[in-house]
Amino acid sequence: MTTFHELGLNPALLQAIEKLGFTEPTQVQAEVIPVLLQQPTDLVGLAKTGTGKTAAFGLPILQDIRAEQHHTQAVILCPTRELCMQITRDLNNYAGFLPELKIVAVYGGASIETQIRQLQTNPHIIVGTPGRMKDMLRRNKIDLSGIRWVVLDEADEMLDMGFQEEVDAILQTMPADKQTLLFSATMPDQVEHTLNKYMYKPVIKSIGQKNTGTANVKHIYYMVHAKDRYLALKRIADYHPDIYAIVFCRTRKETQEIADMLIRDGYNVDALHGDLSQAQRDHVMNRFRNRNLQLLVATDVAARGLDVQNLSHVINYNLPDEADIYLHRSGRTGRADKTGVCISIINLKEKGKIKFIERTIGREFARAKIPTGVQVCEKQLFHHIDRMEKVQLNHEEIDSFLPVIYRKLEWMNREEIIKRFVAIEFNRFLDYYRDAIDLNVQDNIEKRAKSQLTRSGSFKEGNQKSKSFAPSTEEGFTRMAIQLGRKDRATPQQIIGLINEYTRSRNIRIGRIDILDRFSYVDVDTDAVDLILDSFANPRRNKRKLQIHLQEDNKFYAKDRSKSGKTNQKKETGKRSSQASNKQKRFPY
Repeated sequence: MTTFHELGLNPALLQAIEKLGFTEPTQVQAEVIPVLLQQPTDLVGLAKTGTGKTAAFGLPILQDIRAEQHHTQAVILCPTRELCMQITRDLNNYAGFLPELKIVAVYGGASIETQIRQLQTNPHIIVGTPGRMKDMLRRNKIDLSGIRWVVLDEADEMLDMGFQEEVDAILQTMPADKQTLLFSATMPDQVEHTLNKYMYKPVIKSIGQKNTGTANVKHIYYMVHAKDRYLALKRIADYHPDIYAIVFCRTRKETQEIADMLIRDGYNVDALHGDLSQAQRDHVMNRFRNRNLQLLVATDVAARGLDVQNLSHVINYNLPDEADIYLHRSGRTGRADKTGVCISIINLKEKGKIKFIERTIGREFARAKIPTGVQVCEKQLFHHIDRMEKVQLNHEEIDSFLPVIYRKLEWMNREEIIKRFVAIEFNRFLDYYRDAIDLNVQDNIEKRAKSQLTRSGSFKEGNQKSKSFAPSTEEGFTRMAIQLGRKDRATPQQIIGLINEYTRSRNIRIGRIDILDRFSYVDVDTDAVDLILDSFANPRRNKRKLQIHLQEDNKFYAKDRSKSGKTNQKKETGKRSSQASNKQKRFPY
């Protein structure tokens, strides 16, 4: 096995590496460092995040820097503020026994005046994001005429974020005889274009196959109905009590909505997206890194470049449109030789997308079943018992209270004490999952089609209920109409969240949801109808004064029809069956 001593590094760097506790280089370090130390050359490194790329390019650069020359000799470009700060920290650690070297970070979202003052000290190395670096060049605060090294780290992410213009502007101000290093997890067309334009006969070091997922990550997917996606997410979180994960959503709006719903349901969660200020973003990330949060709900752009160690899971609440984005998401876990799991929650229409991603990254996905309520409760119970077994006891402080505790509990036997101890933490899971429904989609396509046909029901002419265009409900459910529709930008998750919030219960089973223009239909547990009606009638809980009725008492339908100019309902009787069918297609929930 290769050691750092065999790579040709100088004693000061070896001393710093030993102090940091590193003994053996990673694969990318073992392959890249000797090449860069032997002779000047351009180099392309294809490797995933978390494989040790910073040391692979950072150690040779630090060894080559001429400290007696007080000008900038190396520039490292990276896509995000978080990655910029991480690289700067790592380089300072590696240069711990080279006090004469100066390293400065330049990134957006921080005081530009402070960074200008730091640049006036003529740092040897600048680590920067493209936008802020271009701004400093425009202000003539950086002199790149003496650059000997330039590194494009996470090049695929950087160019995918739209920084091609800034990268071009920065590279064009540098001397032609510099060494250019490019590191990327994937090799899309943009990266290949930059490689061909700015690099000369680069050495290619590919750690693993091109555009493939890391071997340390297990890829699985759950197939559910679209309306059950949020319930599936909660069940996955409950089934993994020690989960520490990023949940990826498509949009800023959805990210905030899912985070708000999880917080309302009692989870340690926060959101990370582009609408947050830099101070809010830093606060969220500090809480997540310190593990005060178990889940971080984020957009792809907001999560790029995040340095978070030991993630147990990455969860795709929605699959991305491109396989490269999936690679970046899954690469957040399974880092530094640790294992991780990438979970995707998909609906029936997305099964083909899973096959496409499998072919692209060369990894097979395993289909798993959403745990049942019984399985979740069992997992939580054993977790609770394990915590009790491993808890650290402070005998001196606890012993003084034991006589009082014994007297207080002397009327209970051993079995009763154990049951009550378990119930303190466990009752809420038992209550919530007592009548939990199966969220998994049936494998048999014919059974699924038959089930959908049964649920869609038929609409008989002259039937008073047919005017609602609402399909029949499953046994045990009652159809209600709520005063929220497409005009309110309502989503199934919002409707479920409101019912949970107003009733102050997580135990209500909710079935099919159909969203119309000015109102929506929702199937709820028949036993919970009175609770829902009473909760929405309570002005303290229902401050928005939203109305909810039973289907047969629906007062929204007539208003919706009159506002659309369709007042002659008798003429429309013959068209209702086809209209209901169209709505079925348009509203898959």
